[in-house]
Parts: sequence; structure tokens; C-alpha cells
Amino acid sequence: MNSDVSDAPEPYPPGYVPYVPEPAVELGPKLQRLPLSAPLRWLKLGWRDFRRAPGVGLFFGVCFALMGLAVLLVFRHAPIYTLALCAGFVLLGPLLCLGLYQVSLRLERGNKPSLDDALGAWLTNVKQIAIFGFVLLILEMLWGRAALVIFAVSFDGMPDFAGSIQKLLSADTLGFVTAYLAVGAVFAGLIFGISVVAMPLLLDRDTDAVTAGLASLKLCLTQPGVMLCWGVIVTALVVAAMLPYFIGLIVVGPWLGHASWHLYRQALDPAAGN
Repeated sequence: MNSDVSDAPEPYPPGYVPYVPEPAVELGPKLQRLPLSAPLRWLKLGWRDFRRAPGVGLFFGVCFALMGLAVLLVFRHAPIYTLALCAGFVLLGPLLCLGLYQVSLRLERGNKPSLDDALGAWLTNVKQIAIFGFVLLILEMLWGRAALVIFAVSFDGMPDFAGSIQKLLSADTLGFVTAYLAVGAVFAGLIFGISVVAMPLLLDRDTDAVTAGLASLKLCLTQPGVMLCWGVIVTALVVAAMLPYFIGLIVVGPWLGHASWHLYRQALDPAAGN
């Protein structure tokens, strides 16, 4: 018998490229290319929506300001809690602004928005919105716990609110400030990345929380320049609105909420929406 026969596959010819079929559908919603000037457009359209439905917007704005004042009053002698909970305004913004997204959606469709409709916005996709909101809440609680640990390591005892501000401005707390900002940047960046368009997407389309979070993350990873610019604008406006005892949130809160809706509308393929 001939023992020279081999079972080894024949080598591919030179230049051979194996066939790999393309996916039948694109994974997740289709994203649009955003110009670097897009945030200015979102702010302009957000302000227009705020002026078209000022009553609902001011209601949410007053709620934001009152929540901030309540945090400040309750924890005035415990700045570690105040700083962490104030950061929660930025982290939980997409969830708190859900009613404002509903207002912009109704204005977009030519309908008259109402406060009842805005307060019931979460009912449109209640299960998935609740799941995503729970994820944001867990991340906020982790951020609060991290802030407590940083404060406990950096200070002896419990400094009062005025004292902590003075210490933050001194050179002795450079390590605390660096650690606090670094940890805060990690949590804020993570939550911004997964939520920047997730809540409007859950409100507008019949999708799940995982798909919405991944679509938001994909947007940030594929277009980091414009999204970083938007993140800086949001942070600057929110911080400025918090400084005068949260009064600025009465206007800035609903303004940014409406603007975030228009971010979503421009970033995701409008033809795929409901």
C-alpha cells in the first residue's frame, strides 16, 4: 500500500482571501456623524423648547433647586455627604430629565406638552427605564461611598462645611483634592459614557437597557471630540448653576434636559425612531 498519502489540507494559493459574510444588520442603532459645533445647536434648540413649554420646565427646575437646597440644609455639618450628593446631580441627570425629554418629544410631534404627561414619561418603557435607572443609582451610591472613604482618609474627624472649603483651598489638601477629582472623573466619565443618549432612546424606541447603554457608549467612543466638548459644557453649566445655592438649576436644569434630547435626535438615525 502507498503510505505517502497525507490527510493535511492543501495550502491556500497566493493571494487567497477567505470569505467572511457581513452581518445582516448593524448592531445597535445607526449613529450619525456629529460636527464639533453640534453642542451649540443642541443648546439653541434646548432653549427654544424651554421657551415653548416654560411651565413644565420651571417645575422641573424648581424641583432640582429644592433637592439641592435640601441636601445642603440636611448635611450642612457633614460636607462629605454634601459633596457626594451634589455630584449625584450630574450623574443622575439623564434620569431626572426624563420628563423633559418627553416634553421635547411632544413638541417635536406638534403636540402640546403637559405636566401630567411629563411626570408619566417613564411609563412608556417602564421596565427598561427602571433597570437603567437602577444601574445609575448603584453607580451613584458607589461614588458616594468612595467619597466617604477619601474624606475619612484625608481628614481627622468631621470638618464643618465652612472649614472644609477653607481646607480645600490650602496646599495641605492637595492629595485629597487630587484623589477626589480623579475618582469623581472615573465615575462621571463612566456614567456619561453609558447614559448620554440612553434615556431618550429608551423613551423614544422600544429597546432594552443594554442596547441603549451600548449605543450611548458607542457614540462616545466613536466621536470622542464632540462628546468630550458636550461633557465639559454640561459640567461647567451645572457647577455654575449650583454655586448660588442651586438657584441656577431652575433654568439650567430644564435647558440642558431639552438640549440632551436634541443631542439624541441628531446622533441617532431619526428614520429609525418611532
